[in-house]
Amino acid sequence: MEDRYSPREPQSSPALIRSAPFFEGLPEATVEKATAHVVMRSHPSGQVILLENDWGSSVYFILDGWVKIRTYNLDGKEVTLNILGKGELFGEMAPLDEVPRSTDVITLAPTVIGNMPAQDFVQLIHTEPTAGIRLAQLMARRLRQVNRRLRLRESDSTSRVADILLFLAEGQGKRSQKGVEIPNLPHRELSSLSGLARETVTRVLNKLEKKELIVRDRDILCIPDMHALERLLV
Repeated sequence: MEDRYSPREPQSSPALIRSAPFFEGLPEATVEKATAHVVMRSHPSGQVILLENDWGSSVYFILDGWVKIRTYNLDGKEVTLNILGKGELFGEMAPLDEVPRSTDVITLAPTVIGNMPAQDFVQLIHTEPTAGIRLAQLMARRLRQVNRRLRLRESDSTSRVADILLFLAEGQGKRSQKGVEIPNLPHRELSSLSGLARETVTRVLNKLEKKELIVRDRDILCIPDMHALERLLV
C-alpha cells in the first residue's frame, strides 16, 4: 500500500516545490524536469503517509508542517526515530534500495507534502552529481544525529531532554528575536525520542522552564540561548 493521503489537494504551485532546499543550486532545467510530475497534497494532523513494508513509489518533500518517523521495538513499543519539518524530505531510501519502507511516517500537524515519483528522483540522482552529493550530505547528517543520541542514552534525564530539544532546533528550528523556535510537541513524542518516561520528560521541561532555558507557548517552544542549553549536556 502507498500514498495514504486525504483526497483534498492544494492548488498546484511549481515554485513551491522548486523552492525546497534539496533543489537549491541545481540547474533550472534539471529541476523543472525532475519536478514536472510532483503532486502536492494537504494532510490533516495524525494522517498516516507511509507504513512500514509499503513499496517505495514516491519520494516526499515537506512544504509545510511536521511529520514523525516511527517504528516499533521488539516489545511492540512505539519508537519515534525522527521528526521532520518544512524543507525536509523522506521516503528516499526505498526507491534507491528497491526494498519496502522500513518505517511509518505520520503527520504531527496540518502538513503539505509534494509527492515526487520515485523514478524521477532516482533519475535526478543518477544524472545530476550535485543532487547525489546533497543526498549523501542529508544521510550523513541524519547518521550523526542518531550517533549523538545513542551516545547520550546513558546520560541523565536533563541531558537527554536538552539534547532532543537541541536536535529539533538544529534540524527544524526557526530563528526569531526571542531565540530559536520549535513546535511545542506533545510530551509523548519527546518521551519516545529520548527513551524516557513521559512523566520524566514533563518534570525536566518544567525545570528547564523555571531556569528560563526554554519558554513554552501553546504551539511553540522557544530556546532563548542555544549555548546555555548545550552546557547541560554531560
